[in-house]
Amino acid sequence: MSAPSAKLGFVEQIILLALMISMVALSIDVMLPALFDISRDLKAANPNDRQYVIAAVFLGLAIGQLFYGPISDSTGRKPAIYFGFGLFLLGCLLSIFATNFTVMLIGRLLQGLGVASPRIVSLALIRDQYEGREMARFVSLVMTVFILVPVLAPALGQVILIFAEWRAIFVVLLLLGLATLTWFALRQVETLPPEKRAPLSLRRIWLAVKEVVGTRAAFGYTLVGGFIFSAFLGYLTMSQQIFQDQYGVGEMFAVYFGVLALALGTASFVNARLVMRFGMRKLSYYALVALTLLSGLFVIYTYIHDGHPPLSTLVAFFMVTFFCIGILFGNFNAMAMEPLGHIAGVAAAVIGSITTFVSMGLGTLIAQLYDGTVLPLVASFAVLGGLSLAAMIWTVKTSHQPPHSG
Repeated sequence: MSAPSAKLGFVEQIILLALMISMVALSIDVMLPALFDISRDLKAANPNDRQYVIAAVFLGLAIGQLFYGPISDSTGRKPAIYFGFGLFLLGCLLSIFATNFTVMLIGRLLQGLGVASPRIVSLALIRDQYEGREMARFVSLVMTVFILVPVLAPALGQVILIFAEWRAIFVVLLLLGLATLTWFALRQVETLPPEKRAPLSLRRIWLAVKEVVGTRAAFGYTLVGGFIFSAFLGYLTMSQQIFQDQYGVGEMFAVYFGVLALALGTASFVNARLVMRFGMRKLSYYALVALTLLSGLFVIYTYIHDGHPPLSTLVAFFMVTFFCIGILFGNFNAMAMEPLGHIAGVAAAVIGSITTFVSMGLGTLIAQLYDGTVLPLVASFAVLGGLSLAAMIWTVKTSHQPPHSG
């Protein structure tokens, strides 16, 4: 293990890397209050087209995740992050000066391709410096800071819209990206010395894809993660329409979104405390069963209310559902990685990419079904919860342990 940066203190490095990793969430969540204004000003064809402003980032993220890990293994961590930030800043400029919806989507795609770099390479940079419990502690502290971003980002977007038009949000993202890149360049040393670098090889990526797909546990849990994130992505892309258009909460949208994001963060803390006692499979199994049953019951409730249940009950449903999803997110990724320790770096990139491709496709489809009611979204939680449960049972079918074991 190389020593942590001589220039960078422990706390400073946590804040810096948390900010870099959170660029993904920030690029998505800060935009939510502005989606209607963007689609109106750039003359999107129909009301649901605004969702593509979010989906384009996820498409870029899905593609980028696959390549930045191997690139950083070959060139070093800092050059890969510089390249990613460059794409992100270019995407911000395109979005600032976009005169039509197509240019906006190209800018957002570039932003997604760009933020994939700090998202993936920052974790490799941490792995270069720490291992075992020290790494777990460092990542936990980074995630603690990271959790604040989805809670606060929509509020930041809302505040910007009070004083300026939506293009100012991209100006803020551009300035924040430049500041973060400068901070990283000046303070963080390279953590992968030349003698430890591996030649860049597309064959290595392809072999990792084949191994992930060919390993039942890895592929099964990757699919489950993709299904679960699909429903959440559906919520993410239509949340502005649900809260502001359907329920008319106005500027309170940022408050509702932030409160629901806290449910995910709370679940992460609870899972960290319980997973050593009960095990990943048992916690994931019961969280999945709870999510599926609750969603199935809420579909009936929503149908009775013609797709427009009282806001208080909808928020309560989302809070419990997102708590279950918070339990599932980390566990399924960890379970998918369990049999792939010998190719951990490139396997993490492949699993992340497959999960994002699955969730982006299904999540965008779910969001496009929005018809002014929450019924398509609630039904997606029930259906994808059931599919996830079936996929989990299939995954452990040949195991000596049942799916609810530790």
